[in-house]
Amino acid sequence: MKQQLLNRIADKSAVIGIVGLGYVGLPLMLRFAEVGYKVIGFDIDQSKVDALMAGRSYIEHIPGEAIAQSLGRGFEATSDFSRAPEADALILCVPTPLNKYREPDLSFVLNTIDSLVPFLREGHLVSLESTTYPGTTDEELKPRIESRGLTVGDNAFLVFSPEREDPGNPDFTTRTIPKVCGGVTTACQEIGVALYSAVIDQVVPVSSTRAAEMTKLLENIHRAVNIGLVNEMKIVADRMGIDIHEVIRAAATKPFGFVPYYPGPGLGGHCIPIDPFYLTWKAREYGVNTRFIELAGEVNSTMPDYVVSKIASALNERKKAINGSRILVLGIAYKKNVDDMRESPSVILMEKLRDLGAEVSYSDPHVPVFPKMREHRFDLSSVPVTPETLKTYDCVLLATDHDKFDYAQLKAHAPLIVDSRGKYLEPADHIVKA
Repeated sequence: MKQQLLNRIADKSAVIGIVGLGYVGLPLMLRFAEVGYKVIGFDIDQSKVDALMAGRSYIEHIPGEAIAQSLGRGFEATSDFSRAPEADALILCVPTPLNKYREPDLSFVLNTIDSLVPFLREGHLVSLESTTYPGTTDEELKPRIESRGLTVGDNAFLVFSPEREDPGNPDFTTRTIPKVCGGVTTACQEIGVALYSAVIDQVVPVSSTRAAEMTKLLENIHRAVNIGLVNEMKIVADRMGIDIHEVIRAAATKPFGFVPYYPGPGLGGHCIPIDPFYLTWKAREYGVNTRFIELAGEVNSTMPDYVVSKIASALNERKKAINGSRILVLGIAYKKNVDDMRESPSVILMEKLRDLGAEVSYSDPHVPVFPKMREHRFDLSSVPVTPETLKTYDCVLLATDHDKFDYAQLKAHAPLIVDSRGKYLEPADHIVKA
């Protein structure tokens, strides 16, 4: 069974099933199709399936032409999970958010595997890519797969290989970002490594699925903790009248022992604000309190309040209140130059300002209409940024520093700018660092 699957992967006759066609699944589909595999994409969102089958992309940095090319190579998208037996490998790329209690929400993963279980067959490889706590793959997926009468490591195979997508990053592609892979058994590991080695330049094997799960968490917690550090340093430096961005730029000239991290209005994206909670939650099962990680989370979660306080102070100096002020939020994606809204701190800022009575608008060249989100709702569209419109706002909040913004125009015509990204290097009376 193992050798048959390895042979099919090697000669590219294996069919690849990718479940979840979002920011992770779609680039992976394109890569497998590019090297010659037949790919079936599964998604419960019929609108996504319809768009892909029409050769359209719903992710800004993935062009429609790439989708059309993959269709020409035999790619199909479907919402019919009963087609799972057609695939040899099933790669799960579904969200793992937090619930309202800030605890891991595995419902997308578990609902997906439960939908697939009736259609699993001998020879299937299942790979989970969704970030999660150590133990998810062998505690949650393995029993479900074996409930089908299969034996993982013998006639079915299971691995965890965490996604490392960085949407909009021009320096790294799906192919060039090294891929970590851990298997439930050595046979699982061998097949997982073979599968990903066919499309990724470097695959990094680890000893178990739990090691692979922990690797992903460490990567993102490392970033969250360091961002928490510079966010705290930002507040201290501001009180001392020092520009923290100038300090970071100077420190970054040290050629060893320092990696620059930059403060902001809060954490955003699908990993950094969420992943630490997956580890802290699981660590409690082992009687461990992850105080260091939780402290960084506390610091980072207070950043939107800090930015709002800077807006309030800046308006107050101009004899205005937030209540009744017209505030334009520039950039609502979670990071610059993408249309990705997941866990965007800009949305939290908009809600806090709205709750304080502000008349909130936004401008984002990557997000023309405020999208439907699970927890946030605004009936707004992006407003054009012109010298005339800028003058009508009491405050412009730079929340996401897209390259498409004209920063010289903003400086020339906005009566007040609150800069939460350190974009403006030179001080000015109407620019407040936050």
